[in-house]
Amino acid sequence: MWNSLLIAFAMYSKIPVPQAEWTKENMRYVMCFFPWIGIFIGLLEVLAFWGMKQIGFGFLFSAVILTMIPILITGGIHMDGFMDTMDARSSWGDREKKLEILKDSHTGAFAILGCVVYFVLSMGAWSEMTESGIRVAACCFFFSRCLSGLAVMVFQGAKNSGLAAAFRDAAQKRTVRNVLLAELALCMLFMIWLDLRLGIAAAAAGFLVFAYYRWFSYRDFGGITGDLAGYFLQLCELVQILVLAVLTKLV
Repeated sequence: MWNSLLIAFAMYSKIPVPQAEWTKENMRYVMCFFPWIGIFIGLLEVLAFWGMKQIGFGFLFSAVILTMIPILITGGIHMDGFMDTMDARSSWGDREKKLEILKDSHTGAFAILGCVVYFVLSMGAWSEMTESGIRVAACCFFFSRCLSGLAVMVFQGAKNSGLAAAFRDAAQKRTVRNVLLAELALCMLFMIWLDLRLGIAAAAAGFLVFAYYRWFSYRDFGGITGDLAGYFLQLCELVQILVLAVLTKLV
């Protein structure tokens, strides 16, 4: 268990942890701990929000910091998948062509454009965040990772190689799936406890993106890959933050 935790944090974050050997035994429960990285991101978001408010920073600078925290913690690993997927989906090629683009290390124009639009929307959403919204927003980083881990366990893979396939094949699927479902349920209940309206809205937005993720990945790629998982994670968090930013302004 301990080694699975270390591998999860070493792989999906820049948080310094001791190194663990990537054996099949140590990788059995990695996905159980994947959402825990979201706890650190959420806590930092709340602390940064309150700290900058106390200091008196303007909304634009605060929005920039809140947007960059997840990227700094994860090292941009999920954004890399988002950009690769933007290139692949924008190619309008067949399934084989899109999968080939996902493996290409070069960055295309659509990836850059998608990244710019993503950050602009994210900064806009964070600039409108309120005190009630930030608490629920912080939970979204855990929530989205629970869904992402579940997808790796239960969705069909587009190929038999890559990171997603490696973690899926090494995992104790039933145990990991049940743990992720329990974590997801607890997170959702906590979000609703924090704020009934915002919690339900954020959870609903996450589930809708999850359904969309399955639909387009099966249609366009024949299943999911590590890059598509990164795309989903970034999109899920963005949509949830946007929904919260809008709802906090509605009476």
